Amino acid sequence: MTSGNLLTDNPELYEARFPDPERLAGRWAEDCLRRYAAGPRVLDLGCGTGRDAAQLHATGRTVVGADLSEAMLAYARDRHPGPQYVHADLRDFSLGVFDAVVCLDSSLLYCHSNDDLDGFLASCRRSLAPGGLLVAEMRNGAYFLGRDGLLNTPKVNAFAWQGTSYRSTTTLYVDRTAQLLRRTRVWAADNDSASIEQRSAWRLLLPQELRHFLTSHGFTVLALHDGPGPRTEPPWKEGDLPGTAAEADRLHVVARLDA
Repeated sequence: MTSGNLLTDNPELYEARFPDPERLAGRWAEDCLRRYAAGPRVLDLGCGTGRDAAQLHATGRTVVGADLSEAMLAYARDRHPGPQYVHADLRDFSLGVFDAVVCLDSSLLYCHSNDDLDGFLASCRRSLAPGGLLVAEMRNGAYFLGRDGLLNTPKVNAFAWQGTSYRSTTTLYVDRTAQLLRRTRVWAADNDSASIEQRSAWRLLLPQELRHFLTSHGFTVLALHDGPGPRTEPPWKEGDLPGTAAEADRLHVVARLDA
């Protein structure tokens, strides 16, 4: 059978598959906000289960978490209270005025087309106070150039949750015409449930391409690098400074809206 997305349809399972007990993503985002003197009002786009929004809220910020998944939003309200959680599409939103917009874990890359990216950045521009920050973390499109070993070969991952073993078989391939990284993932579990196939895709953005989109929409890029960050190896830790290279598998950007 085919599903929209097993993990995002089941937020508790998502957190089991991608644990973040030290709240690295939220702490990294807070470090960026402090480093570049962002004000207290924060919009977390693609907030998912609400872990990062709640971490930012715990620092004293006023946080709105936004997501397309009603299942994720319901889970966030129940498990990670504090922020306000609202339904929104990151390609076109109007949720108030903020001092910073945070967009982590490749959420920005669900903007598949140039029109989607323009819509996202135009919405950010409307939503940010003058001098406001955009902080984003995502896959690095440049990393996949020439790395054929990452593509077209199934990769298997397994983990256990609540007494059930889950096994995923994932295949990535590049759709060069659309400039998308497409993924097919088949899930199987040892509880006799039917296997689930899901398909998804992310925009493959190159670092200088991302810089061009940002400057075209009135942002000044303050940092653009491949790490350290919450999903790099080794991961970011308190006191780490932003890097200068943009070659590894993750991309991190901080940009300020011109006054």
